[in-house]
Amino acid sequence: MRKLIITFFVVIMIAALTACGSNNAAPSKKSKDGGSITLAVPADPLVLNPNYASDRVTLTIQQALFAPLFYINGRNVTPALAEKLTVSKDQKTYELTLKKNLKWHDGKALTAKDVVFTLNSILDKKQNSDLRGNFVFNNKPVKAVALDNQTVKFTLPEVAPSFQLNLEQLYPIPQHVFANESNLQKSTKNNHPIGSGPYQFVTYKSGQYVELKKFNDFFGGKPHLDKVIFRVAKDQNAANLGLQNGSIQLKAIQPADVANVTGKGNVDVVSYPEYRLNYATFNENVPAFKNKTFRQAISYALNREDIIKSAYGSNKYAIPASSIFTADVKFQNKNVQTYPYDLAKAKQLLDQSKVDKKQQLTILYLNNNKAQESIALYFQQQFKKIGLNLQLKPTDPAAWGNYALNRKSTAYGILLNGYIMGPEADTYKVLFQSTSPYNYANYHNAKLDKVWDAASVETDQAKRSADYDQIQNKIADDAVLYPISYDDALFAISKKYGGIKEAKPQPVTILRDLSKLYLK
Repeated sequence: MRKLIITFFVVIMIAALTACGSNNAAPSKKSKDGGSITLAVPADPLVLNPNYASDRVTLTIQQALFAPLFYINGRNVTPALAEKLTVSKDQKTYELTLKKNLKWHDGKALTAKDVVFTLNSILDKKQNSDLRGNFVFNNKPVKAVALDNQTVKFTLPEVAPSFQLNLEQLYPIPQHVFANESNLQKSTKNNHPIGSGPYQFVTYKSGQYVELKKFNDFFGGKPHLDKVIFRVAKDQNAANLGLQNGSIQLKAIQPADVANVTGKGNVDVVSYPEYRLNYATFNENVPAFKNKTFRQAISYALNREDIIKSAYGSNKYAIPASSIFTADVKFQNKNVQTYPYDLAKAKQLLDQSKVDKKQQLTILYLNNNKAQESIALYFQQQFKKIGLNLQLKPTDPAAWGNYALNRKSTAYGILLNGYIMGPEADTYKVLFQSTSPYNYANYHNAKLDKVWDAASVETDQAKRSADYDQIQNKIADDAVLYPISYDDALFAISKKYGGIKEAKPQPVTILRDLSKLYLK
């Protein structure tokens, strides 16, 4: 899913961090170069090409291999490959200036032509990049030309407030590598990716690990660690044991894992805002869930506070959700319909829906996610209270993806998932527009599709806000999904490592810049 598209506003600020255990976030005078770190990921990457990266694992590895134009965290933006971005008075022309002396991992110069090539490959319909919609406005694409080796000129077909935020999250790919490839997504060149990030590719063994080595010409400075290994650890219990015995030194964890992984006192746990919505979506391909009254009925049968307690043990790392937009979106409307817990109302609406109560319904979730398992069990329990049968359907990430991405699927009635979309409201449309491949609810509303498109090019902020209010209210009233919680993220890291603050914890990828980590 393109649940991890991230865009942002130009504001420079360091994210706040809280740590459990000793605080090793401060710089150490005894930092040294050398050594390695092993980071656990729950699955194999899908394709190591930024034009197609959409899942958390791939994006985490990508962050080490490739560099973006700008770094992002919430609404915060700092330059990466880019030096600056200048906007014309009519807001139709943007000039991007790159830093000097940028290099790809193979030693070739990274220039403005690479940025132009990247955008054009995204815009090419034959290349099937899900990012294409970010650079097309009213069916007209953005045009890009290289003015010189450092400067790219972008010309918009019309004023589009969302363009800048979408551009800033772009990860360039090398023209000299992909220029003659007819299918970038399936190209064998992706098997040995050449990027511009702090670490460069060494080898990948499916189901085992991805190994990277430091890139000495990284624009952000020579990395401290010689090597980074992303170990594929599908069994999360085994991976947590790896944290305890030291075979794994860095891993994203769930709140329920904190006590276990810190038991031996050899790791620190860091929590930080991730601007993530944890939710349950209702599949309208299934006849029962096509019924709006039925969807509203089961929404009233659920209690967010109880779900959070069941999944996380407390509300320390999550708060009840309302809008489809997270708190980093300035258009977030918290006053939408939330369906407060009311079993009597749920039973009343269920009767009105005239849905067959004896039919078997299913809830799909990841079999390696303890929080989702707890949520699924809670749903099953609440459904019983209103006379419904809910079958649990735990599955591995690969099978989950096959079910979720099939827009004709009836394999699930309810899907548990979460997304991090960033502060640009326009990016959320990939989850809700009728023809989107990530419309997991299979929700179709032609009128709302037009509102999404209109909002993306609306220059009057009051009108744009009104458009997004209309979208949020309609999706809430239609009970397209059930927003559960806005979650913080946590990771555990061995106390042997310093430079955590400088590496900058951030949504999705755990850390922004692994080059800043070092062995104490």
